[in-house]
Amino acid sequence: MSNTLPPSRFGGLFRRKSLTDILHNPPADAEGHGGGGGLARHLTVRDLTALGIAAVIGAGIFSTIGNASHDGGPAVSLLFVFTAIACAFSALCYAQFAATIPVSGSAYTYAYASFGELVAWIIGWALIMEYAVGNIVVAISWSDYFTGLLSGVGWDMPVWLTMGMQSAHKHYSEVLALMQAGQPLSAATATQLEGYNAWNSAPTLFGDLKLVIDLPAGLITLLITAVVYIGIKESKNASNLLVLLKLLVVATVIAVGVFYVNPDNWTPFAPNGVGGVLKGVSAVFFAYIGFDAISTTAEECKNPQRDLPRAMIYALIICTVLYVVITLVLTGMVSYTELGVGDPLAFVFQKVGLNWLAGVVAVSAIFAMASVLLVFQIGQPRIWMTMSRDGLLPPVFARVHPRFHTPSFSTIVTGFFVGVPALLLNMDLVIDLTSIGTLFAFALVCGGILVIDPHGQSDARFKVPYINGQFLVPIIMLIGLGLLFSYNQVGLAAFGSAVRGDGGYEEFRHYIPMLVFIVFCIGLAWLSFRKKLSLLPTLGLLTNLYLMTQLGINNWLLFFGWLIIGLFLYFNYGYKHSKLGLKKAA
Repeated sequence: MSNTLPPSRFGGLFRRKSLTDILHNPPADAEGHGGGGGLARHLTVRDLTALGIAAVIGAGIFSTIGNASHDGGPAVSLLFVFTAIACAFSALCYAQFAATIPVSGSAYTYAYASFGELVAWIIGWALIMEYAVGNIVVAISWSDYFTGLLSGVGWDMPVWLTMGMQSAHKHYSEVLALMQAGQPLSAATATQLEGYNAWNSAPTLFGDLKLVIDLPAGLITLLITAVVYIGIKESKNASNLLVLLKLLVVATVIAVGVFYVNPDNWTPFAPNGVGGVLKGVSAVFFAYIGFDAISTTAEECKNPQRDLPRAMIYALIICTVLYVVITLVLTGMVSYTELGVGDPLAFVFQKVGLNWLAGVVAVSAIFAMASVLLVFQIGQPRIWMTMSRDGLLPPVFARVHPRFHTPSFSTIVTGFFVGVPALLLNMDLVIDLTSIGTLFAFALVCGGILVIDPHGQSDARFKVPYINGQFLVPIIMLIGLGLLFSYNQVGLAAFGSAVRGDGGYEEFRHYIPMLVFIVFCIGLAWLSFRKKLSLLPTLGLLTNLYLMTQLGINNWLLFFGWLIIGLFLYFNYGYKHSKLGLKKAA
C-alpha cells in the first residue's frame, strides 16, 4: 500500500467510513486473543442498564447536586427534568447509531460514519474530556467522602494531603484579601479557612511553592487503574452488586428523609430566578454523562442492536426519577442556602441528628463513586483503542496485554491523565470542561442522525421515531421565545444591554455563544422547513447547543484551547497516518 497522501493537502478531511468498513475493521483488542478474536460477548440488557446506572448514580447524586441546589434552590429538580429530556433526545440518537453500528468507539465511530474524519477526531478528542477529565471530578468527590469518613472515626489526615493545590491557593488568597480589608479571620467561610490552613501548614518545596495534594484522589485513581489494567472478568457481577447497593442507599435516603421534609424550605422555589437555576446546569448535566458509556461496550454485548437502545433508555428513566426525588428531599430537609457542600447527602442527615445514616451514606458513596471511576476508566481506553486502529493515534494505543487481554498502554495513559490533575486541581473547573465536552458530543450525535437518516427511513433494528419537523421546529422555537419573554425578563434585559455595548466588550463577550446559537436556530428552522427534518434529533441538537451557551465564555475559551491542541496533533499525526486516507490514496 502506498504511503503517499492524496494530491490535495487537506482534501480528505471529511472522508467518511462506510458501514462496511466499520463493521469489518477487526477490533484492536483482538490481538493476543488467539483464533476467537474480539471481546467475549456476555453483557445482557440488565448488565448494560446496571452499567449505565453505575456511571450516572455517582458524583452527581452524592456531591455536585449540593452546589446545584445551592445556586438554584428547589427548582433545580425541574432542571434535572429538562436536562433529562435533552439527554433523552440524545439517547434515542445514540440508540439508533448503536443499532446501526454495533462496535466500540461510541460517538467517535458514529461521527466518522456521518460527518467524516476531522469531525470524528474532534469528537474523539472531546470524549477525553467526558471520560478522563470527568473522572477527575469523581476522584475528587470520592476523596471528600473518604476523608469525611476517616474524620468520623477519629482519624484526621493532614489537611494539606486532602485538597488540590489550586483550591488551597485560591482559598488562601481569599482569606488574605479579607484580612487586608480589615475583616477578622472569623469572617472567612469554613471552606476558605480549610484552604488557608492547608496552605499554611504544608511543607515548602521551592520558594513559596507548597506541597498541597489530594492524596486520596490520587490513590483511588491508581487503584482503579490497576484493577482495569489487570483485567476484571467479574466486572459485570461487581457492577450489578454496586448498583444494587447504591439503589438501596438512595431508597433509604428517600424513605427516611421524607419524614424530615419541611415544605417551608421549598419557598421560594426558585430564589435566584431562572438564571440561578441555569447556573447549576453544568453540575446537573455532569450527573448524566455516564449513560453514553454504555455504547463503548458494544463489542461485549450478546445482542447490541437490541439491548443497547433499551439499556440507554432504561438507565436514563431510572436515574432521572431518582435525581428529581432526591433533590426535592434534600431541599426540603434543609434550606438550599446550606447545601453548597461536597457531601450533601451526609450533611443533611447530620443536620437533623441522624449521624448513623450520614455514616451509611458516606460509606456507600465511597463504593458508589468507585464504580463510576471503574466504568469510565474502562470506557476511555476503548475510545483510544478505536482511534488507534483507524490510524489516528499511534499503534501503541491499540496494544493489548498478552496475558490480561486489556488495552494496556491506553489504560496507563488514562490513569495518569486522571490521577495527576486529581491531585492538584479544583473540581469546579473540570466539571464545566466535562459538561461542555459531553454536550458537544451529544450535539454531534444528534446532528449525525440528521445527516444519515433525516427522514427516519433507516432499516436499523432501532431508529428514532420520525416526526416531520417542517412546521413544528419553527413553532417550538416561537413558543420558547414566548416563555423567555414571560419568565426571564431580567435575563433578556441583561442580554439587550450587553448587545448594545452598555457594559463594553468585557460584558458583551459572555453573550457571544448565545448570539451564535440564535443565528444557528434561525438557520436550522429554515433547514427544517425546507428539508422536513426529523423533529426529535433536531430538538436534541438544539437543547444540547442551548445548554452549551449556559456554561460561560471562559469555559468556551478553554474548550477551544483544548480543541486547538487536538487539531495540532491530528494534522501532525492522524491525518498523515489515517488508514482510510492511505487506503484511498492507494
